[in-house]
Formats: sequence, structure tokens, C-alpha cells
Amino acid sequence: MNRHIAFERLHNFRDLGGYRTEDGLTVRWGRLYRADSLGKLQGADWDRFLGLGIRTVVDLRYPWEIEGKGRVPEHPSLVYRNLSIEHRPYDQASLGADVETGRFLADRFLEVAHDGVEELREALRTIASPDSGPLVFHCASGKDRTGLLAALVLTLLGVPEDVIVEDFTLTGLATDRLIADWRAAHPDREITWPGYGRAPAAIMRYFLTDLAERHGSVHTYARELLGADEELVASLRAGLLEPVAEPVPAR
Repeated sequence: MNRHIAFERLHNFRDLGGYRTEDGLTVRWGRLYRADSLGKLQGADWDRFLGLGIRTVVDLRYPWEIEGKGRVPEHPSLVYRNLSIEHRPYDQASLGADVETGRFLADRFLEVAHDGVEELREALRTIASPDSGPLVFHCASGKDRTGLLAALVLTLLGVPEDVIVEDFTLTGLATDRLIADWRAAHPDREITWPGYGRAPAAIMRYFLTDLAERHGSVHTYARELLGADEELVASLRAGLLEPVAEPVPAR
């Protein structure tokens, strides 16, 4: 199953549909997407994007990133929200080769999960709103900030942890193109960190384990810090889940 949606300038645009939950439901296709920067949309890519019928864009980047790289084009059909969940900027490309990818980025994820509670709370409320979908959320490469929010949403929907980790690693299919974009934008610099653009499973496994150890479970974290109470979770599930389609018997 290829959930990547092909664009010329976007490299990591994915449909979160089709994932099974532990209670036997499945995430609806065409309702929730994750992506790299939508500031790259133009021409045929823009037409393809509009064809998806997306109603809401949640941009997880810093305002200074948006100023420098642009945002999704304005359109009457789109509601745009900038919710910058990361509060401690750092330059991944310039890290040293001795920095271990999984542990380092899991620690950054944990910082975001606690620094960005206000913005994450609003992101969950937006996604849960019955009028918001189809919806796409994104950051710069669609890996870290986007991966964190995707993990929280899928957890609240009841998707198993192994599947959530696997979804995170799918960014690896876009890594080479994301690195090529970075090099084109920074011709006078070199990437010194071997982990740049990589999405090994260890990042998400460490993060989910750390969050559960600190709060008892990811669900407890989301409930107590992000306001993901029974009503919000029920709204998420009502909008994003459906029964598993039964195969049509052969005639």
C-alpha cells in the first residue's frame, strides 16, 4: 500500500487512512493527511492539492520559517492555522557525527511535547472539529513535528504502537529528496550530521516510551496536559474512524 501522494515539489505528503485500530475499526481514507512544507505548492502541484478537497491546513512551523519559506497559498476553500509546537530551535544539519539519531531526536520530541502543550491542544481540537476535515498538518520536512502530532492522533484513535512507529519511518522514503532540497537551498553549506532527514524507528519508540514512563501512558499525557478528554477523543473517533469494509464475496 503506497500512502504517499505524488507531487513534484512536495516529497512527504501522506494519507493517514487505512490504519486499523485495536478495537477493529479503521482510519478513513481522504480525511487526514500529513505533509512537508506546503509553501512549496505551485502550478500542477497546487491543482493536485485543491483536488483533494482539503478544508483545513495546520502549519506547525515557527513564524520565522513561514516568513522565509512561505505558506500554503490562500484560497477561499481553506482555513489556515499556524500552531508552532516547537519552542527551542536547533540546526539538525550542523550537528556532529557523534550525535546518536534515535536518542537525540526522541529527547527533542519530549521537549516539544511539554513546551508546546498549548499549541498541541489547539491542534487536537482543530483535528477533532467536525467541520475541519479533510485536514492536513505539516512542518518543514513532515518528519519530526508532524510525526509527533501524527503519533498522538493515531494513539488517541487506538492505532497500535507498532503501526504508529512504522508510519513514522515512512519518511525514509522521502529522505533523499528532502536532503536534495536542503542542499539546493544551502549551496554554501554541508550537512555534517548523518542523521539529517532520517526517520529510524528508534526515535518514535524512545519518545513514546519516555512519554508513557513520565505520565503513566500516552493517553494520560494527552488527557491531563492536552485536554484530550472523553468528549474530544469521541469526536476524533467519530470523524476519522469507520468500520472495516468487508470483502465482497466472489461470484
